[in-house]
Amino acid sequence: MHLALKQAMLAQSKKEVPVGCVIVKDNQLVSSGFNSPISSNDASAHAEINAIRSAGKKIKNYRLNDMDIYVTLQPCPMCISTIINARISKIFFGAYEKKNLSFDFMQSRISKNSPVMIGGILEKECASILSDFFKNKR
Repeated sequence: MHLALKQAMLAQSKKEVPVGCVIVKDNQLVSSGFNSPISSNDASAHAEINAIRSAGKKIKNYRLNDMDIYVTLQPCPMCISTIINARISKIFFGAYEKKNLSFDFMQSRISKNSPVMIGGILEKECASILSDFFKNKR
């Protein structure tokens, strides 16, 4: 999660909402990503999507079997769908998104490919970077 936080700081330095993500396999970094919808003019350029795209290119496969994803904020429904379709095994996230229905959404899409979701990892640190960003925006 510390590496995902570094990615969130990169997003923040580019005036993007500070969310970062890494994908690992067997404790080895496969890819990383951070939010970039503003700079890329792409509503789908969330940290998770960017990391998944990078991992797929790296391994030359859209299926990221036996990989885990670490993200600083609970994934949204779009990202959950992509994570499921990529066959990622586990989702570890930091801050909870109170308005986010991703957990309920994932539960409604349960299949043999649904990942395990574990939240609250470095929750204070992950939530702090987001709350500080939005305080400074206002």
